[in-house]
Amino acid sequence: MKNAFSRSVTAWRLRRRTLELGRRTLVMGIVNITPDSFSDGGSYFDSKKAVAHALQLLEEGADILDLGAESTRPGSRAGGAAGSALAPTVSADEEQARLLPVLEGILAARPDAVVSVDTYKAGTARAALKAGTEIVNDVSGFAWDPAMAAVCAEDPCGVVLMHTRGRPEEWRTQPRLDRDELLAMVRAELEKSLEVAAKAGIAPETIVLDPGYGFGKRFEENYGLLARQAELLALGRPLLAGVSRKSFLGRTLAPLYDGKDAPSDSRETASLAAMVAAILNGASIVRVHAVRAAIEAARIADAVLAAG
Repeated sequence: MKNAFSRSVTAWRLRRRTLELGRRTLVMGIVNITPDSFSDGGSYFDSKKAVAHALQLLEEGADILDLGAESTRPGSRAGGAAGSALAPTVSADEEQARLLPVLEGILAARPDAVVSVDTYKAGTARAALKAGTEIVNDVSGFAWDPAMAAVCAEDPCGVVLMHTRGRPEEWRTQPRLDRDELLAMVRAELEKSLEVAAKAGIAPETIVLDPGYGFGKRFEENYGLLARQAELLALGRPLLAGVSRKSFLGRTLAPLYDGKDAPSDSRETASLAAMVAAILNGASIVRVHAVRAAIEAARIADAVLAAG
């Protein structure tokens, strides 16, 4: 019997091309151009190393590259502080100085590459679109910069709207929610993001939604969301899932690591397991650190879906 919330084959319209989603899971490779990201911060902070890493991910088969130049790890000031005048740790100018040379280097070497820019700042999105990015991936779902939706409407591109509960500096103090409460909140706030996009004139076929695993969700809450992720397909847009090396996986593995959370570089097998669960629960795109392993695991998950 077919799941009522099964993913379907659809077209995702980007700036210069259209990607087919749903027939095969697309793999988005992560390129962190930061000194402080939770997993590989500092490894690719140098622009030449970042370009080389990105090209290696393409060689391994990545369908999309996602470039980020500001860490949104728990406790950071990404997005600014709610109700205060504190500025983000990374200014728009600094973010662009990190990001644009890498974007330009990738496209110079591989003009055919599909590149996404992970930013919530309208100025950075505008500069990246001018430099050739195809997708703007906003972790705030258009909530942190009121000018972002207009930028994406003015220069039509692919858009990823992610759900984030509060800002990173607030995450450790969020009250707990049960599974029904969390799912209802994620659905309602993603629906609000879609409304903001529609009011700005952004076409629905350019939008993909991301539940935002780890972004303001407590450790165990992520599993309830993952188990019912497919229900978010009722919003009418394809889903992207980013579970790679997230801290909730490390917490689950703690009994195997003397009671301590497994470090980020020991979460790859767990990441693949969670990724497969996300695909079986409706994700059309997965955002990962280890591309080759993800492609192989996604191939199996896709075969299960095709057989079902």
